[in-house]
Amino acid sequence: MSARTASWLPLSPGERAVAIEVLTHGPLSRSEIAKRLSLSPGSLTRLTKPLIESGLLVEEATTAASLRQGRPSQPLDIVAGSQNFAGFKITGDAVYGVVTTLRSEIVARRSEPLDTHDPEEIADLLHRMTTGFQESFPCLAGIGIGVGGNVRHRATVVANAFLGWEEVPLAEMVEGRTGLPVVVDSDVAALIEAEAWFGAGRGLDRFAVLTIGAGIGYGLMLGGRLVRTGEDGHGVGKRWIINANGGPLTPEGERGSATALLTIPSICYQVRAATGRDVTYEQILAAAASGDPLCSRVIGEAARALGTLVAQIANFAMPEKILLAGEGVGLADVAGGVVHEAILANRHPMADPVPLETKVSDFHEWARGAAVLAIQVLVLGTNEG
Repeated sequence: MSARTASWLPLSPGERAVAIEVLTHGPLSRSEIAKRLSLSPGSLTRLTKPLIESGLLVEEATTAASLRQGRPSQPLDIVAGSQNFAGFKITGDAVYGVVTTLRSEIVARRSEPLDTHDPEEIADLLHRMTTGFQESFPCLAGIGIGVGGNVRHRATVVANAFLGWEEVPLAEMVEGRTGLPVVVDSDVAALIEAEAWFGAGRGLDRFAVLTIGAGIGYGLMLGGRLVRTGEDGHGVGKRWIINANGGPLTPEGERGSATALLTIPSICYQVRAATGRDVTYEQILAAAASGDPLCSRVIGEAARALGTLVAQIANFAMPEKILLAGEGVGLADVAGGVVHEAILANRHPMADPVPLETKVSDFHEWARGAAVLAIQVLVLGTNEG
């Protein structure tokens, strides 16, 4: 990202901490902000005064009920609609785009099919989609882009198997076309950041996300920061072995791996190999729910694999919550009992219950995650992930 990056500047670290707390948890009373940040009333007054004067924070109207109860303090909030951000999710088949508010609420969405994987042509398409969004939202503050694969410095796509890309400076290409600050990251990282700031992981110290779809994604937030490793975006699911002695043999992934057992392409491949028919993932789930023997077996095996993965994450990362997300988590609804049995079978009998939440994420939801990357750059004043 270039030096043109917009940000909440100039803000002191204390002022920024107050603003972020209100953004992610507000509206909040002054006493609640002081408690959350361990500030004295005097320090909070000193920090909030310039934020209110600049219009970054606003005082909500005091209700008649609060006046009657002797609490005239006005809660502080952010004007969520004061700024908008574009987010894009690039798959092998299409580009999905959204516009969000400062609090990541989606206010516009669109998608465009891909008939090419050429980086220059896709950058042109992102430019056209951004221009289309600007007709209704002329003052976009930034662009976030999520891609499957490994990304360096939130700017360059190092490798993307779905697009066949290597060393593509996507942020620079799109920024040059749009004139807006651009941040690029793996789609899984973007989704996790969105959930940590505005969703299931908000306020948690240890939060894990497992995504199921075309591939397997995993991420862990510790102390409010995403744990980064060298293998990010390189397909951890292919080597995450669940059943070393069995499981389906599929074109992708080792036998018995999370990829072979759980991904949508693998599940569809298994049914097609057994029946000779092309069926969609949704059709397989519906058939399993209605008792079809073959589909029930495939989905049941996938559900046991999912429960095993969840238990392994809980055993070793000890998160306060695990979020299951992605287009493939519908199997948890169809075979939730099997998932739960597998979790129990792989946990100590005295272990605490696994705090598990599921969220079916379509591609526009992934694009929303990318928009949150742009929000973070503005709010934090840095492009460091």
